[in-house]
Amino acid sequence: MKRFLFLALLLCGTVFAQERKAPAYPLITHDPYFSIWSPSDSLNASTTMHWTGATQSLTGILSVDGKLYSFLGKPEKIYKAILPSADERPMQQLYTEDKPAENWMSVDFDDNMWKSALSPAGSERAQAKTPWKKDEIWIRRSFDAANVGSNKLFLQIRHDDKATVYLNGKEIYSKSELEGKFVYTPIADAIRKTLKKGKNILAIHAVNTGGPSFLDAGLVEEPAAKDVLKIVNATPKSVDLNATQTIYEFVCGKINLKLTFTSPQLMDRLDLLSRPVSYISASVKANDGLNHQVKLYFGASTNVAVHSPTQEVRARKYRKTELDILSAGTIAQPMLQRAGDDVRIDWGYMYVAVPSAYRSVQSISTATEAMNILRAKPAASPDALTGEKLVLNTLIPMGKVGATAKEQFIMLGYDDVYSLQYFGKNLRPWWNSDGKETIENQLAIAAKDYKSLMSNCAAFDKKMYADAMNSGGKAYAELCEIGYRQAITAHKLVKGPENELLFLSKENFSNGSIGTVDVTYPSAPLFLMYNPDLLKGMLNGIFYYSESGKWTKPFAAHDLGTYPLANGQTYGEDMPVEESGNMLILTAAIAKAEGTAEYARKHWKTLSTWAEYLSEKGLDPANQLSTDDFAGHLARNANLSVKAIVALGGYGMMAEMLGEKALGQKYTAMAKEMAGKWMQLADAGDHYALTFDDKNTWSQKYNLVWDKVLSLGLFPKEVYTKEISFYLGKQLKYGLPLDSRRTYTKSDWITWTATLADNRQDFEALVAPVYKYALETPDRVPISDWHETKDARRQNFTARSVVGGFFIKMLYDKLGK
Repeated sequence: MKRFLFLALLLCGTVFAQERKAPAYPLITHDPYFSIWSPSDSLNASTTMHWTGATQSLTGILSVDGKLYSFLGKPEKIYKAILPSADERPMQQLYTEDKPAENWMSVDFDDNMWKSALSPAGSERAQAKTPWKKDEIWIRRSFDAANVGSNKLFLQIRHDDKATVYLNGKEIYSKSELEGKFVYTPIADAIRKTLKKGKNILAIHAVNTGGPSFLDAGLVEEPAAKDVLKIVNATPKSVDLNATQTIYEFVCGKINLKLTFTSPQLMDRLDLLSRPVSYISASVKANDGLNHQVKLYFGASTNVAVHSPTQEVRARKYRKTELDILSAGTIAQPMLQRAGDDVRIDWGYMYVAVPSAYRSVQSISTATEAMNILRAKPAASPDALTGEKLVLNTLIPMGKVGATAKEQFIMLGYDDVYSLQYFGKNLRPWWNSDGKETIENQLAIAAKDYKSLMSNCAAFDKKMYADAMNSGGKAYAELCEIGYRQAITAHKLVKGPENELLFLSKENFSNGSIGTVDVTYPSAPLFLMYNPDLLKGMLNGIFYYSESGKWTKPFAAHDLGTYPLANGQTYGEDMPVEESGNMLILTAAIAKAEGTAEYARKHWKTLSTWAEYLSEKGLDPANQLSTDDFAGHLARNANLSVKAIVALGGYGMMAEMLGEKALGQKYTAMAKEMAGKWMQLADAGDHYALTFDDKNTWSQKYNLVWDKVLSLGLFPKEVYTKEISFYLGKQLKYGLPLDSRRTYTKSDWITWTATLADNRQDFEALVAPVYKYALETPDRVPISDWHETKDARRQNFTARSVVGGFFIKMLYDKLGK
């Protein structure tokens, strides 16, 4: 067997450094499952990935007069497996968790009393077949080296935590820290020569120092030189990250290439927002004034449609609606059976489609044969193929290309068939809510709309950037561009059982919850800016949960379940003040944005229950969690108190909008009175404290921003001024810490805090370090909203929707002035 994507490539040419625009770049962005990113500034310097970090390889090569240039994805070597890891094929291994004799790693050691199981080993049953329950484990794997060739031999290993490896009794690897992904370590020739026909032993000792454990290893060999296809790296010239498009430019010898990834997430069109189709556009023209023969290759790994690369898929090619189509999906199709955080979709089908008029050549292949399509005389390929880690290949002949640019496009789509489970009912995606639409028709519509959508997206991107620049300056505008697609993509749009709009978030790399209220809260500004109906879709499920009687507590729930199963709260602890305050504030924000409180009228009884709860419990909160639950429980939380006060002010505003003047005046007066008490309780001289009982503390009072955005007038401006002045003296290299307890921060909250400033200079001074973090963090993943202000390291959270909160300043400029 051979491993990894594509043929081993002989790469040459120079990759030039480019100006960094983001920690990672969005390429294909639709929902929490269909989400592919590039983790480097040069598109051909790394393998594309799902936001969880799992490889979902897209590959692009331009043939110019027969010379091949790689522009998309880092081609990975393929290895011949001598002793396969479980990533390729689970195999029998012997193990013990009791310390063996000292010669346990030798070939002639008696291991008859050891247990036997399939690889890999680990503590989590969903991942491992060899149980690893104790701190240490010893593993022996035997193999015959008769099929070992003369090429370089490597140990392939992934481990959590420590691991030491022996080959025929000789140590070949030792590392005291975990390796979360496979690494390849060359084996010295002297040790390699100990291999023989008959029995050989790969022996591993691993130690778990905390958390889950995992171990998978094997031996692989480089391919023979005769199998190598020569490809050079295209020279990257620029990258532009816009709201809906990521645009790269390359030089491929005598041809210039402009490559554009477009996920047309225009929020005023729900049909378009829900259509799971992205475009990859290639525009080519000669840079020497002459004509050149050009072919465009695009490959997509079927890993896009699996949770684990070991899952078997079936792929096929066919023609329909004037499109040439490749599709693939798992054979098992475990519909909505896998829930959690670090997971990928393994049901439904991925699609690669191009207009039939392009006369493209398409094929399905194993990873080792993917580049066969680029050879002068490619071998015939089947119309259907079953296997693991297949590749969907498309070769488009662009003909002779001269000084006039030629442009063609490829579409990448995904039909998940059923998207979510909502209180026991499986829901289809919005674009096919009645089950009568087909993905082929959606692809055909997308192809027909291509030119107009490219124009519309470019126009939107230009206007959004200009508006953000006017609102907060260049650094702020760049942050908004980074956040736009990420925020939208962390949601799924479906139609509920009563035909209501549901736009449910996944709490990415946080805990995997679906419809989390305190994730909706920070992300809301983006959706209030461009389509408040989407924010309603984020709140509808929580309202239904209470109004149906399924949630009976007098405050709002935290979540609706664990993505993609929205069957009721699964988070282990309530956040009464937090979530009730969030729901009231966001409903008030919808009323402000729409100029009517009709949405609030539908849920007035529920809102009133929550308002009554906050009137009793909100001013001086008991020991409980807030949205910053990673910081732990906190009693007498001044910032949480602000949320309750502003929420009650918002309730009063909505009451007056609904004609309930007496009720509105009552709650507005109550909120103002509470604000006055708050100022006394939290006053710490030159700032306001983190908690009412410790004046030697401080915190960002980001919840105050809604008093300003909604024009409630509950707190006097001197509160904002005092806090901003204090914050400016507390900033560190990569931003303002969240509070006095630690030096980490939340980037979304900083933009909210900065919006409290009464001048542009202070606003930009608070935002600039956040942008610096985005440019300098060593963590090349979709931007984390939780980072350390001293060294720019992310603190676990990745690809979350809360970066929609960056748009708070734009929202204030739209609503609050």
